[in-house]
Amino acid sequence: KGIIYKWLVKKCPECNSDSVKKNGKRGGIQRYKCLNCNTQFSSKRRPNRLIESIAKDYFFHRYTLTDLSKKYGYSREWIQNKIHNFTPKLYSINPREITVVIDATFFGKKKDKFGLIVAKDTLSKKPIAYNFIETETKEVYKNLINQIKDKGFIIKAVILDGKPGIFSLFKDMPIQMCHFHMKAIITKKLTKRPKLKASIELKRTSYYLGKISACRFDYMLSAWYKRHKEFLNEKVEDESKKGWHYKHRKLRSAYRSLKRFLPYLFSYKHYPDLNITTTTNILDGGCFSPLKDLLKVHREIDKKMKRKMIVYFIENRRK
Repeated sequence: KGIIYKWLVKKCPECNSDSVKKNGKRGGIQRYKCLNCNTQFSSKRRPNRLIESIAKDYFFHRYTLTDLSKKYGYSREWIQNKIHNFTPKLYSINPREITVVIDATFFGKKKDKFGLIVAKDTLSKKPIAYNFIETETKEVYKNLINQIKDKGFIIKAVILDGKPGIFSLFKDMPIQMCHFHMKAIITKKLTKRPKLKASIELKRTSYYLGKISACRFDYMLSAWYKRHKEFLNEKVEDESKKGWHYKHRKLRSAYRSLKRFLPYLFSYKHYPDLNITTTTNILDGGCFSPLKDLLKVHREIDKKMKRKMIVYFIENRRK
């Protein structure tokens, strides 16, 4: 008792005097007044917390600048300036062996359009690495992989959406093709309600992904091909150099897609210890969808602010 620790004593930032007194609160933050030079100030630590609280309310709780001005007791212009100058805190994750889901998405339209590619750990559900992109290319994936490895992580397996040329970057590890994207590819080629018997049966076969073994699925696909081989090979004469083309090109394309991705559709069964998921849903539902909902609320902000909001969103999921 009676001991006053130096770090507990408030000092004026202007004259360094410790003759200060409490001077009310603003936005829930204690204010002080120097009795020597009459300077008013807040705690050194609190302003950072205040600004982060303002940014959090603005980005995630859908407060307007006017709402924030009323809540924190500052002018609208002051609030706007603090949000524009706010820098999200970056968090690091301890490197380890991981299984990652990698996918990309795009925001905005035309001139304001930009993309985001993210790698997320399937076990912790935390983002490991991310980059802003203009187009989804093989080089973009390569840069993200290098970023992950530079941080000390060891990738044991990966879940992808079937982007052409990407699989070659992961030759030395198990690859899982997203079942949702595989079914979407088939639907795109065959439509939602195909009329041809062969198309109906092939689409029905694709629905068994995730429900049966790899051996059983391969058998069903082979049996389908034997039944419809002649139908698939039907040709129509035209004026091209060949003089013909396949009559059911989209059906053939759907079948070739299943055959091409077949080695990657059941990795989750072949490597049960690697915590491989069958879809990229932990990114689509746990990251991309909520981000797009937030951006719809803040349609008026520019690209720079949108990127800042995305960084803040992702980094908060690394805590």
